[in-house]
Amino acid sequence: MLFTDLICALVLSATTLAFPVCTRFITKHLQTGVSLETPSFLYQIGAVMLVLLAIHVACRLFVDYQGHVMGAKMESDMRRELFEHYQKLSFSFYDEKKTGQLMTRLSGDTYALSELYHHGPEDIIISFFNFIGAFLILLSINIKLAIIVFMFLPIMGVYAYYFNKKMNLALRKGRDRIEDINAQAEDSLAGIRVVQSFTNSRMEHQKFALQNERFLDSRKDVYRNEAYFFAGMSGFTRLMSLAVVVFGGVYIVQESLDLADMMTFLLFVGILIEPIDKFSNFARLYQEGITGFDRFMEALEARPDIQDNADAIELGQAQGNIEFRKVSFKYKKEHDYVLSDISFNIKSGEYLALVGSSGVGKTTLCSLIPRFYEIDAGEILLDGFDIRNIRLRSLRQNIGVVQQDVYLFAGTIADNIRYGKLDASSEEVVEAAKKALAHDFISSLPKGYDTDIGQRGVKLSGGQKQRLSIARVFLKNPPILIFDEATSALDNESEQAVQASLERLAEQRTTLVVAHRLSTVRRAHRIIVLTEQGIGEQGSHDELLAKDGLYAKMYNSTSLKLITDTAAGSKSLRLSQQ
Repeated sequence: MLFTDLICALVLSATTLAFPVCTRFITKHLQTGVSLETPSFLYQIGAVMLVLLAIHVACRLFVDYQGHVMGAKMESDMRRELFEHYQKLSFSFYDEKKTGQLMTRLSGDTYALSELYHHGPEDIIISFFNFIGAFLILLSINIKLAIIVFMFLPIMGVYAYYFNKKMNLALRKGRDRIEDINAQAEDSLAGIRVVQSFTNSRMEHQKFALQNERFLDSRKDVYRNEAYFFAGMSGFTRLMSLAVVVFGGVYIVQESLDLADMMTFLLFVGILIEPIDKFSNFARLYQEGITGFDRFMEALEARPDIQDNADAIELGQAQGNIEFRKVSFKYKKEHDYVLSDISFNIKSGEYLALVGSSGVGKTTLCSLIPRFYEIDAGEILLDGFDIRNIRLRSLRQNIGVVQQDVYLFAGTIADNIRYGKLDASSEEVVEAAKKALAHDFISSLPKGYDTDIGQRGVKLSGGQKQRLSIARVFLKNPPILIFDEATSALDNESEQAVQASLERLAEQRTTLVVAHRLSTVRRAHRIIVLTEQGIGEQGSHDELLAKDGLYAKMYNSTSLKLITDTAAGSKSLRLSQQ
């Protein structure tokens, strides 16, 4: 398609040059005298020009339609490639990037690239052949007048280059600033409930207005330089026409030029402006496109921190034996270690709880098992295999994660549950919901499993969203489970329902639980107390209480707080009744 587009661009250039030549040919013939054969001759030339016009229009249609379709296909391919690449990137990449910025690269930058790929070669070919062809034809007519006309072109080129450069700088600045606007808008809209609950809408307006004003300033710069550019180019065009009329008139008086030649010069002045416009347009497209290309490639060349080794194996169905051997990890090279020299093991089918104060690395430790992050030292073994030697897809298919911050996709309840197994039947979806104790509340909804839950499940309560996420894992049916403070944000009633779902899900599976509320880990086979220095102690609930160590202090302080809160609630209730 690109090859055909460029051929059509060549034909467009040729037909553009042919029309003034045909006009000159007719005028010259009329100047030599009118005879009886003149009308038929004019009809013949007119027919030739009509054919040329038809070819010109057909080529213009192809370039304008199919050429743009080709650009759109390129854009679609690039966008697909970039989105697929986004899916492969590690968590560490998204820890550093804003969603709005990534969206801008997915849309605006790919569009700028497609415009360059489509219009760039086409504009260069048309401009080059129009310029060279016009130059040669005008030289063949009158060298002196051709030189006068072409003396304007270097000045016009410098003028166009100067203001194009200023426009390009403003466009680049505008691209960066629209990225900031998108990031700001995405941040504010995603957190609209927090914004409104804290009545901070005015502050968000101010933040957005600041970014919007900065973008407006960059657009003003673009339009100012565009105005200077087009006004100047229009002035130069009129100046060239004026020069042709004045000097052409002089040469006609001197009989070194005739009226037909001067008319041809005037027609070619308009053609000469087009290459300059197109070169200038190409300079703009190139600047926008190369900026988009740099940003596109920056994202595309971002390598996932975590990739399959060349000799990685397919694990199949895991038994669920997990072992940490002297594992150390930090998020960045310049940071301190979050986990240092951690060693422990989880037997197949064991229910293990991780407890400890905030910031000691409980969630981080859980994120290392599915290789969301890569360890800096040591080994993590699954069924005796180093997880770095297991294919990522195979590893993660064996692990189900239920997090505190549940993410549900826009769509129906059934769609979100089926995310755990895309080819699951309706019966399997319902069965998973029943196991997660979600079937009753789903059935009470107007459309049941076909109920739309809104963006991120905003139409559901926290407990309902959590049970849907558990149903999703039930459907996935993995041998290993990770519960990352899955009930810490719920009220007591919701917590009891979700806890019952979790315990049912954990039956006969290797389970690792990060617990905020210690009351939820009593039934764990083993509890590990994690501290900033590593593993403080481990054992069952009763064993750790008997040791009267770290866990006992944490548990007793939690129990005391619970008793105090309960007593305070009872006192408040009695006062309200009185």
